[in-house]
Amino acid sequence: MKILLVEDDRYTVAKIREILAQHQYVVDVAADSERAMQLMQSYEYDLLIVDVVLPELDGISLCCYLREQNYQMPILLLSARASVSDRVFGLNAGADDYLVKPFDPAELIARVSALLRRREPFVSPALTWGSLRLFANTRRVTWQGKPLNLTAKEFGLLQLFLENPQRIFSKDLILDRLWTAAESPKAGTVAAHMKGLRQKLKAAGVKVEIIETIYGVGYQLGSPSDLEQPVQGSPVSPIKIEPSPAQQEVMAVAAEVLQEIRASLNEETALFAQVTAQLSAGTLSRELRRQAERHAHQLTGSLGSLGISQGFEAAQQIELLLQGEMALGQTATRQLQHLTDLLKQALVATPAPIVLPSAKIASARLLVIDDDRILVNQLRLAAVAAGIDLEIATTLADGRKAIAQNPPDAILLDLNFGDNIEDGLMLLVELDEQNSSIPVLLFTVRDSLSDRVAAARLGGRAFLHKPISISEVLNAVAQVIDSPSTPEAKILVVDDDPQILETFVDLLPAWGLQVTTLAQPQRFWELLTTAAPDLLVLDVSMPQFSGIELCQVVRHDPQWENLPILMLLERENTDLIHQIYVAGADDYVSKPIVAPELVTRILNRLERIRWRQQPRS
Repeated sequence: MKILLVEDDRYTVAKIREILAQHQYVVDVAADSERAMQLMQSYEYDLLIVDVVLPELDGISLCCYLREQNYQMPILLLSARASVSDRVFGLNAGADDYLVKPFDPAELIARVSALLRRREPFVSPALTWGSLRLFANTRRVTWQGKPLNLTAKEFGLLQLFLENPQRIFSKDLILDRLWTAAESPKAGTVAAHMKGLRQKLKAAGVKVEIIETIYGVGYQLGSPSDLEQPVQGSPVSPIKIEPSPAQQEVMAVAAEVLQEIRASLNEETALFAQVTAQLSAGTLSRELRRQAERHAHQLTGSLGSLGISQGFEAAQQIELLLQGEMALGQTATRQLQHLTDLLKQALVATPAPIVLPSAKIASARLLVIDDDRILVNQLRLAAVAAGIDLEIATTLADGRKAIAQNPPDAILLDLNFGDNIEDGLMLLVELDEQNSSIPVLLFTVRDSLSDRVAAARLGGRAFLHKPISISEVLNAVAQVIDSPSTPEAKILVVDDDPQILETFVDLLPAWGLQVTTLAQPQRFWELLTTAAPDLLVLDVSMPQFSGIELCQVVRHDPQWENLPILMLLERENTDLIHQIYVAGADDYVSKPIVAPELVTRILNRLERIRWRQQPRS
């Protein structure tokens, strides 16, 4: 497992790295949010541990930003602030857990293990491959019941492939997953560890390659049994598939839209040709230069989204050429002429075909506020394919009118407009001040961290950076429109205190949660099977059966081993907290119950479970 620690205190970093290394976790460290974002763009992490107090962008803002960008890895916040309001604030920002400094090493490991244990649905206590069994919690591997003595990296290699049986991993990707950024392993490192792992497996009696080499690509988990070979014979004639009504409608609109796209590109290349002529004559005005630079910047997003790579690269080079205030000479004139010619060639290229979004949007109205004619036309074509009612506004003023006259289900908002008078963030500020419930997705060529943080603070639901495929845009829209603000679920609460049970009954239904209560723990198993809850709440101290004992019973049953469990504690005792996590609890709340904290923890846990159960594309 690979963890990113975002912490600027050297002593705390050293302490946490030592604790996690003892349990064979791979840890990268970032001293600030900017570095954390850089690492997250380069590597894939299983868990993020973030200090609340960081230079420049604090941990809470980083957490908000990541959740707005749909990062789904678990997040554990660290803070010296222990008040209930601070914990609620952190959990509302999107964190999965909140650990107060100073902390006990055992509690840190217990919380980390609990978060990682729930990172995927239906995780078995052991990963199996034929007679091979890998126990992640105890770091053990057996073949036909006999233990194998593997190094930490060999264990990590085997676990990586057993957890991802269908995936091919390149050597570079394996290095990213199992080595830290500071280790700087050599090119032959993966092959050397793979060789050692295979030798140990062979010595243990494994006669086939568990991890197969895909030459020129990487490695993949093999099959524990021989696969059936296809029957050889005459080739099968391809089946002709008639296009569906939706596809026929798309085809009917496609020619019209493509013509409009090419007309827009013609206008852009005419502008660059004008710049080239003035530059050659030595009369290029600053105003025209800035205008052409803005258009080139916009084209990089448009052509990239359309899949026209040659045009995308040419527009990108034109933007770089026109940036700044440095005088442009004859060399620049020739470069601009060449790049404009490449753009003209892009006019005959066919944009990438529209891929229908994997998430369907039922009867949705989408307002697009963007003056990029090329992308707007491509979106219009995709909307026909997806059955979306699309409305277009090319200025912020038109967007305001459209919102006032007929509020849409979602808004796709650009930040840049040609007149440079207004910024899309201004509309987001206005909607935030009006407490608008319309979800807004930012769709822009701008990619600064300050813009992203500002959008997150103003309630933006997503930040989509151009270039991005139209299918990805509509999938993001579908996710925002179709995802409920609070997940509806069934909660089973077991506590011998009637007042506590009454608190749950009074509090949770307002959040769309169905509550079943039980004051007699001896009837627990009977009610568990009939109520079939989505989340279980257990009091730690009860007569006859404690909450810890009931938690262990649940975790030992295959049907319920992945059920989220929240524990109720009379007091925050380090040893007791360690016990509940070892027993398999996911989280806890201290008594007396503080309503905002309880609701936040329950909704966060349910939302994470709901996301994990969504089908992956």
